Amino acid sequence: MRFYDREQEIAFLRETRKAAEMSARFTIVTGRRRIGKTTLVREAYKDKPFVYFFVARKAEADLCEVYLEEIGEKLGIPTLGSSRHFKDVFRYLMQLSVTQSFTLVIDEFQDFFRVNKAVFSEMQAVWDEYEKTSHINLVVCGSIYSLMQKIFKDKKEPLYGRNTGELKVKPFRPSVLKQIMADAKPGYSKEDLLAMFTFTGGVAKYVNQLVDAGALDKEAMIRHIISTNSTFLNEGKNNLIEEFGKDYGTYFSILSCIARGKNTHGEIEDVIGREVGGYLTNLERDYELIAKRQPLFEKSTTKNVRYELGDVFYSFWFRFVFKYSYVIEIENYSKLQDIVMRDYNTFSGLMLERYFHSVAIESGEFTRLGRWWNRKGENEIDMIAEDELSDRAVFFEIKRQKDEISIGVLKQKAEVFLQATHQFQGYEISYQGLSMENM
Repeated sequence: MRFYDREQEIAFLRETRKAAEMSARFTIVTGRRRIGKTTLVREAYKDKPFVYFFVARKAEADLCEVYLEEIGEKLGIPTLGSSRHFKDVFRYLMQLSVTQSFTLVIDEFQDFFRVNKAVFSEMQAVWDEYEKTSHINLVVCGSIYSLMQKIFKDKKEPLYGRNTGELKVKPFRPSVLKQIMADAKPGYSKEDLLAMFTFTGGVAKYVNQLVDAGALDKEAMIRHIISTNSTFLNEGKNNLIEEFGKDYGTYFSILSCIARGKNTHGEIEDVIGREVGGYLTNLERDYELIAKRQPLFEKSTTKNVRYELGDVFYSFWFRFVFKYSYVIEIENYSKLQDIVMRDYNTFSGLMLERYFHSVAIESGEFTRLGRWWNRKGENEIDMIAEDELSDRAVFFEIKRQKDEISIGVLKQKAEVFLQATHQFQGYEISYQGLSMENM
């Protein structure tokens, strides 16, 4: 699959490189695994040679040997000869950057924790010494979000406050998914597009795998994802066990509860059988894997709370792969395919709501977006969009099929909302149904 989108991100990275010609720049690039951070950086800087370090999990001296070869090849200059310590390599580059500007990319930066924890404090000392005279464009990429947060956002860490910029790489927007589908399968159906969103959430690697495999309709995607040797089946474990450490079992159980619709604090504790408040806080604040949802204009910060997996792919993985891991263990892939097909309409209907929320965000039309339900969990409204500049509010009902939408029922729910919240007085109010036809 060819490279898609990321125009704003590429512009940011190139502007940063240009700014480094005047003074040193230190940029953090974060994002979940498989999102395409490395591909993005390579695309942004492909017009000029840049030094690329990958932090493999091996001895520091071995890494330094590889790094010195990379410096000589990309910058075309003699290097130190040999070094066993990264601090010496980094010092050499910082000294070099005093007289010439160049880009240094360090990928999987957080893995220096495994190589040598002292690297971060050593880098801080060298950076502070040369920052004011350097012209380096330093870009560090990291996949383990909690560790990258710790390195740069924890005041106790040596590199706290040293970065000059930050870029968080996000999934493909709906418009980009549509473009990819149009290129890969001209004449694709709306069901095909919804399936691509439901199973990948717009994560570049997953989209790329399905496109390259020619799995471009619902049935083909399910067969590809749920099959012998499928890389999708271990994705949750591969990506998240390292984030969670020894507590991964509890975290996985909580995420599985939420993916299955047990999304309130009480419901989760009933299933887990223990206090989960601290885990929920960590999942929301430190790992950014779940979001705390409340009805629009809810005044209390603790009442009427529901939790939602922020990542669409993980919603699918925990709902089907993790839940039915016992089916995978006996290699009954066809049976799990049948289970996914059985529950697909219900699950994809929920993901359709997520899709249209993403569409509304991408449109830039509104100043506020949200959902609403009352304290009894009734009168749910799938999406409410407000534009404060034009005094306009739109209430949406979202269903897979157009004939399932009732604007009359939506108006009744909206009236309950207006009476309960006393919002949107004097606004132009409209009502709209959204289905797969509107994708």
